[in-house]
Amino acid sequence: MEFDKNGILNRAKAAQQTAAVMDEGLRAYMLKVYNYMATGVLLTGIIALMTFKMSVVTDQSGAIVGLTQMGNAIYLSGLKWLVMLAPLGIVFYMSFGINKMSASKAQTTFWVFAALMGLSLSSILLVYTGLSVTRVFFITSATFGAMSIYGYTTKRDLTKFGSFLMMGLIGIIIASI
Repeated sequence: MEFDKNGILNRAKAAQQTAAVMDEGLRAYMLKVYNYMATGVLLTGIIALMTFKMSVVTDQSGAIVGLTQMGNAIYLSGLKWLVMLAPLGIVFYMSFGINKMSASKAQTTFWVFAALMGLSLSSILLVYTGLSVTRVFFITSATFGAMSIYGYTTKRDLTKFGSFLMMGLIGIIIASI
């Protein structure tokens, strides 16, 4: 039996081409996922800010001096429990029914979830300043981006405990900048 150098090279070249096609498909898929998630986070932020702005009365310096009727309804009445727990209800709905949902129904449920999260998270702006919320958002986003790049380039599983510690370390480093 003779050594078939050309056959080995052809198989190696075919394997590289297959890997490149798979990598391009994965890249396109992940880009789509990231676009959906970024748009969902944007929707959540817009709903939270709009709800907050429509719920509070501020003085000229921007300090909160009271709540509007909408603010009283959302933050002080029994409706606060619905606002607070509705996103959790959507999570349960999606977890138990995701295999039976059509793609369009799952996408609609995702957008409803993002909007309800905005409504629910608007109360954070009553307690913390917009600057501190924005800062934490960007720190979290940068940590997520760094870990995504790390996981994508190294092809490592990020679900292990050491990876969570690494994420925390990267987050602390980014927060200290």
